[in-house]
Amino acid sequence: MKLTRKAALVMAAVPAIVFITPVGTASAHGYVSSPPSRSAQCARGIVQGCGAPQWEPQSAEGVKGQMNCSGDRGDFAVLNEDNRGWQVTGTGTSLTMTWTFTARHRTRDYEYYINGTRVGYVNGNKLAPVDPVQHTINLSGFSGRQKLYAIWNIEDTAMAFYSCIDINIGGGGTQPPPTTNPPTTQPPAGGTWAANTAYAVGAQVTYGGAGYKCLQAHTSLTGWEPPNAASLWQKL
Repeated sequence: MKLTRKAALVMAAVPAIVFITPVGTASAHGYVSSPPSRSAQCARGIVQGCGAPQWEPQSAEGVKGQMNCSGDRGDFAVLNEDNRGWQVTGTGTSLTMTWTFTARHRTRDYEYYINGTRVGYVNGNKLAPVDPVQHTINLSGFSGRQKLYAIWNIEDTAMAFYSCIDINIGGGGTQPPPTTNPPTTQPPAGGTWAANTAYAVGAQVTYGGAGYKCLQAHTSLTGWEPPNAASLWQKL
């Protein structure tokens, strides 16, 4: 009788144990901020009418192994629309990517794809990312307008975070037209950074009391301030 009662107590406890066992989910979030991914463009207002990505650019989360811009988030589906008028970044055969994290999680690896071909891989070594995280991707073998898939694979869950970057390899980028023609000469050293300004390689500006040197020729936009665009500016 005592054994039967003990067995009943054990069996009654099992469902409770199963119920409270936590299911692993990714608590971290992140996205490619430079060059501006589609999520970043929504957050900065470069592209309007994005919905959820405007407020949560870091949350394009889904199970690993996908090849899209939205993960499993149905409310992020706008990121998969190629005709949305995304800003295109002109680049050579080398491109430096900068990730922004709103929360950190141990990382399995980072992967980069163009047309199903993996063009970049970085082992995360099962460590939590420490800002800034930058990777330089070799784009040799590709040219023209391309969509680059950037994937952050979490180490201890089945989840990943997805970003898409529109690039033009060997060509120029696209951006909202300026109200006046941008200057064709390099801005003088020591000038203050300003949006809608053409900067040549080596140009020096100040922003927030610090000096920066231009790494890639570009026309500046709001949201591309030197502290936010490590691939474009080097702090002096």
